[in-house]
Amino acid sequence: MLRTAVFPGRYLQGPRALSFFGEETARLGRRPVIFIDRNVPVNVIEMIGRDLVETVVRQVEPTCTLAAIDAAVDVAREVGADVVAGMGGGKVIDLGRAAADNLSLSYVAIPTVAASDAPCSSLAVIYDENGKVLNDRFVRSNPRLVIVDSNVIAGAPPRFFASGIGDALATYYEALACHRSGATNMCGGRATEMAMAIAKLCRDIVVSKGADAMAECRSGRPGSAFESVLEANILLSGIGFESGGVAAAHAIHHGLAECYETHHALHGEKVAFGVLVELALNNATDSEIFEIAKFNISVGLPVTLGELGISDIATALPIIVKRATRAGEIIFNEPIEITPERVADAIRRAEQIGQTLRAQ
Repeated sequence: MLRTAVFPGRYLQGPRALSFFGEETARLGRRPVIFIDRNVPVNVIEMIGRDLVETVVRQVEPTCTLAAIDAAVDVAREVGADVVAGMGGGKVIDLGRAAADNLSLSYVAIPTVAASDAPCSSLAVIYDENGKVLNDRFVRSNPRLVIVDSNVIAGAPPRFFASGIGDALATYYEALACHRSGATNMCGGRATEMAMAIAKLCRDIVVSKGADAMAECRSGRPGSAFESVLEANILLSGIGFESGGVAAAHAIHHGLAECYETHHALHGEKVAFGVLVELALNNATDSEIFEIAKFNISVGLPVTLGELGISDIATALPIIVKRATRAGEIIFNEPIEITPERVADAIRRAEQIGQTLRAQ
């Protein structure tokens, strides 16, 4: 089987990175349209540099439905756009990604939070009108440009940054599972040595610098730890999950998402608990699971089901397990035999360790 890897075309990160939008986008076209989440503050929108390009701005609701994608395509055609950009949280990033793909135009991703590793990827999550996931869509290419303004990210609620750390934490463990089992990555091949190295670097950075980065984030003054972890959250994790593959941690996320009690929890918060389950599933020592659970606590991530909103574990457990182990699910990328009983036992073990730590 071929080894495969995918990457964004160009990545820009740092304070005032938004001011370089015009000159960076001019490499791709001269009339970009930017779809901006209505929740993005006006002062952030005013940071966008417009040198060398005729920028068209359209504020949109944070949704990525088929109707919203069609509407974005119509706007881009009406204004004669030759580049599409999406600015905001994950849904608007995905909205712009899908619209650009429909138009066969270059895409620029501008995340205003670092809550997940989605910005650098080719994955768009499509929702129905009721807010439920309709399907995952892989567009034809990754963004040609990703702009990450660290001042903007640091100005968002710290919980979002912690969620991104949870998503990034899973990258190495899931890539390693796929590597050991021979499962394919998100682009249909085996992971390259570079993808594995990036995934490991991602884990090492968030674990060693995560607590300091969160302290800088809470202060609103991004420093070197924040910049390193920000890069891990968005760039390293984005490359790592797509070119390395996904497995149990995200499957547990899918199971948790079936429980209405968890709907307030962010993607990375559920994935972070999924990492503990993945370690338990693979017979990691109590010491190793305790260390990762302690890390979760240090950056504000959950280590128990109760923290995700689940109080009735006996009722929720079969729901989580059924969704996580359904036919064709990514949990079967693990290098071990997967059974509902084994997954349930792993969830119970992770929960017990989390409860023990919280009690201390």
